[in-house]
Amino acid sequence: MPYITTGQENSGPIEIYYEDHGSGTPVVLIHGFPLDCHSWEKQVPPMLAAGHRVIAYDRRGFGRSSKPATGYDYDTLAADLNILMERLDLRDVVLVGFSMGTGEVTRYLGTYGSGRARKAVLLAPLQPYLVDEHGGIDPSVLDGIQKSIADDRFAYLKTFLDDFYNVDVLGGERISAEAWQASWNVAAAASAKGTYDCVPAWGTDFRADLARFDVPVLAVQGDEDRILPIESTGRRLGEFVRNLRFEVVEGGPHNIGWTHPEQVNRALVEFVD
Repeated sequence: MPYITTGQENSGPIEIYYEDHGSGTPVVLIHGFPLDCHSWEKQVPPMLAAGHRVIAYDRRGFGRSSKPATGYDYDTLAADLNILMERLDLRDVVLVGFSMGTGEVTRYLGTYGSGRARKAVLLAPLQPYLVDEHGGIDPSVLDGIQKSIADDRFAYLKTFLDDFYNVDVLGGERISAEAWQASWNVAAAASAKGTYDCVPAWGTDFRADLARFDVPVLAVQGDEDRILPIESTGRRLGEFVRNLRFEVVEGGPHNIGWTHPEQVNRALVEFVD
């Protein structure tokens, strides 16, 4: 599979790995932290079966993409997405982001507009503003996360992924030990600096970006999301997004795309079509 170059760091290019399958209306999948594009494996087959071209890529610092020491803010990450869209000359795209990937979708539409996009999907959204004084989290929480990563990244990833899947409740039923381990392996192989540097980006204020949305938006979130609590994120989107369809996955954790694919995929296929 191919790469695109989005920049340069010292003697080497910054390359973004992507996969491009199928034909028809394009759907671009943007993964969550700290995984890679293969985390969409339960969504890609239904999208292809529905007659769509599916493009998924690894964010810089993760998966097979380059691991530069800079560029983990949403202006740069959205610029990476824009380069991909332009290089592949994608039009009438449905942008689908999960968790951290919803930031690329939102900043892209807020900065570059909807000339190439016709719809947007936010799964387990980061928006509107995680550290907003009206219902958001305390900014010190992000500082604590960075400290945990700096102290012992691998131990942090274990705790994070347990809450990512609500393993204490769903383990053995909707998330196997083997699937959890596969996620940990991907996360552990990511850039240590990128993992650390991504955290402040989660506190980005997306309210102005959301106000510029002029495409239909689907948001889907689990009501047991421990990573991005639904009351601080998804349930507040209606205040900022005009053309919003919001679905709640009862009992769903953060990574509903893996644990509840039947509900997520149904919503995706219906909305994308």
